Amino acid sequence: MKPFKAPLEDIFFSLEAVAGATRLPGYDAELAAEIGAHFAAFAEGELATLDEAGDAQGARLENGRVRLPDGFVAAYKSLAEQGWQGLMAPEAYGGQEMGRPVFAVTSEIFTAANHALQMLTSLAHGAIDTILHFGTDEQKARCIPPLASGEWLSTMALTEPGAGSDLSRIRCRAVPASDGWKITGEKIFISGGDHDATETILHLVLARSSDDGLRGLSLYLCPSVKADGSRNAVSVTRIEEKMGIHAQPTCQLAFDGAEAELIGKEGEGLMAMFTMMNHARLDVALQGAAHAARAWDVAKSYAAERVQGRGPEGEVTLDAHADVRRMIDEIDAHAVSARAMAHVALVLLESGDNPALVEFLTPLAKVWCTEAGMRATETGMQVLGGYGYLKEYRLEQSYRDVRIAAIYEGANGIHARTLAERFVRGKYAASADAFEAWIETVSAETGYDAVAQAARDWGEARVALAEAKDAAPLAHDFCRLSGCTMALALWGKIAAVADESHAPERFARLAAVQTRRLAAEISMLKGLLTA
Repeated sequence: MKPFKAPLEDIFFSLEAVAGATRLPGYDAELAAEIGAHFAAFAEGELATLDEAGDAQGARLENGRVRLPDGFVAAYKSLAEQGWQGLMAPEAYGGQEMGRPVFAVTSEIFTAANHALQMLTSLAHGAIDTILHFGTDEQKARCIPPLASGEWLSTMALTEPGAGSDLSRIRCRAVPASDGWKITGEKIFISGGDHDATETILHLVLARSSDDGLRGLSLYLCPSVKADGSRNAVSVTRIEEKMGIHAQPTCQLAFDGAEAELIGKEGEGLMAMFTMMNHARLDVALQGAAHAARAWDVAKSYAAERVQGRGPEGEVTLDAHADVRRMIDEIDAHAVSARAMAHVALVLLESGDNPALVEFLTPLAKVWCTEAGMRATETGMQVLGGYGYLKEYRLEQSYRDVRIAAIYEGANGIHARTLAERFVRGKYAASADAFEAWIETVSAETGYDAVAQAARDWGEARVALAEAKDAAPLAHDFCRLSGCTMALALWGKIAAVADESHAPERFARLAAVQTRRLAAEISMLKGLLTA
């Protein structure tokens, strides 16, 4: 098995030359490169080495408490001691305030090295964001420092039996008490619901404080340990047995009058929860890019060494065959386009200049990047043939691990419907306007006729969708069209700056092929949507 090697040059080319992070006022390219190199060394040396054994051993429930696989707690302690949990947190609360672009570098590397441990730690960053936006000054001062130091980790307790994507069916109940609130009910599919990496886990719980539909949902801070040091009334009823990410404990939790406190206003829980979820959705987009990049590295290296067949001058390696080269380039294109899409969304989010466009790109990136991760790992297994199906090269683990990314943080079909109904036909159509304007700007900047044509095709499809009696049956094709249009524009940007990269021939070649393929698919999808 090829040891994990962080693709730092690819990451920084995408982040800086393509997504434009260097234009952000607080971005320091030299410091970002130094941070990336330090984290890459840590991930390669300490995190990646635990991944295979952690997958085999898995998290386990012992006497009502969850135990992580061997070595995971020590690795987390090392991560926290080095300050990585506070990378984005404000300096006023003990963080380093490095911003989302730098976090994007470490997040992708972390996922590729050890997806399960990355999942366990990542929700703390979203919790910090949520508390910053909706918490009181006292809640910020009390909760953010231990999250930033790594003393605490966090969960997002949303899903219930029978209430997955349909939040109106949430039944977990919060009632006022003399010293706050009491929460009673059950939550399922809670990532990191319990573990032994930290003593305190801060559960952000969406619970019903009234029967007024979605307006009756409020968000609560519910720590696993109370202020007096005793355990709160939150227990683990089981760990889910999953296809992948075995080392990350996905728990069913029972709240039995657990002590909690309201964050934000009563009845506005969804607004607060979506702050956390939108952070998570872009992080999940990076997970797709991470697995795609890892699949490319493994497949490319294997195909360059494996002798298979003969050419005019004798025996050849696997990558001498046209179909294998096609697959390797296809995997590479998945990784490059997914990474660029996530980076553009994160840089825009960090700048604060175009929130309407960020609204459109968040669900789009989540769908495009996670599907890129799935397709890339699946194709990587095909490149390796029978060895890809074995555990030895671990692409089968990457395939199992990345598969959840299209499901959690909102199933991809829901995001497609959001684009079609909320951002094209609904009151938030300004987001679609912003997307169309961005594509046209890229077309003007790059001078690519294919991007200009894609912008026209997308605009025609948007009009047809807006006029359709029911947008839902068209949502999948429209989401795919939007992703292809965005990807084509990104390849135009990549081609324009390829000479600035460490691999100009590679990026120019990929851009030429992908531009032709995407232009054909865009034309076909436009035809379907306007028929």
